[in-house]
Amino acid sequence: MRKFSTAMSEHLTQRSTTLCTCWILRRRDGQVLGFTDHDQSLQVAGISCQAITGFQPSQAVSELGLSTDNQEIEGVLDSAAISERDLLAGAYDGARIEIWMVNWRSPDQSHLMRVARFGEVIRQDHLFKVQLDGQAEQLNQNHGRSFSRDCDAVLGDARCGVNLTTSAYKSSGEVLQIVDRLTLGCSGLDGFDAGWFAHGQLTWLSGENTGLSVEISSSRSDRDDRLNLWKAMPSAPAIGDTFSITAGCDKSFKTCRSKFANQLRFRGFPHMPGTDFALSYAIQGDRHDGSPLVK
Repeated sequence: MRKFSTAMSEHLTQRSTTLCTCWILRRRDGQVLGFTDHDQSLQVAGISCQAITGFQPSQAVSELGLSTDNQEIEGVLDSAAISERDLLAGAYDGARIEIWMVNWRSPDQSHLMRVARFGEVIRQDHLFKVQLDGQAEQLNQNHGRSFSRDCDAVLGDARCGVNLTTSAYKSSGEVLQIVDRLTLGCSGLDGFDAGWFAHGQLTWLSGENTGLSVEISSSRSDRDDRLNLWKAMPSAPAIGDTFSITAGCDKSFKTCRSKFANQLRFRGFPHMPGTDFALSYAIQGDRHDGSPLVK
């Protein structure tokens, strides 16, 4: 049962009320935005909530137990507030959103109705629709380590220890050809093996996407150097745009040892037996001396 302040409780008992909804959005980079469906801006919880037209919530559904609550908000893309570029760049992924019920005549009479996080974002024409995931949704996420043959560290982080700033694992280049939104002809791959930057990171240093990063799906170094990206950028790259790239890792023990000489800090379990081993049986002529299955 919700417990409202005395002033809010008295207002809710009136025959007519002056209520509106405010949303306070807290991005993971620390930026805070406020919105309201009222026709004037309001100050709520120390945050200025701007009046925005075309910002419409759906009905909120709350489930008993640990079932995930859900709600959607839909609005018109506004460069002064939530921009298409930021949405596509993932700036709002996992953002925390607070939904307040507010008496717009006296904004100090407010109540936090629920807290959710940005889930799936659907973009269509100049509209966006966001699925808001309740707190219970976090119980569906993996936390902590899991046993796997592959490494669970992020390449270059403290657990991994590989220095990606050295010339062996980092390069820079320039876009020379636009094949499509995902494929770029470029410079900067000379001297590196084919696939060296696959699963690596590309960061734009100039152009419309400056400062944004994207994962590389494959790289080819020959007479026609090319990079393939996992996803299209918010703005189409242009010839002459510059970037920096870092080598990638497929998380296997073999790559950790041969490409990075980092096998002592491998964060997976390459010798973990699988179901094929558990169901296997001794065969005459095979070696059964307990030696590692992965070398």
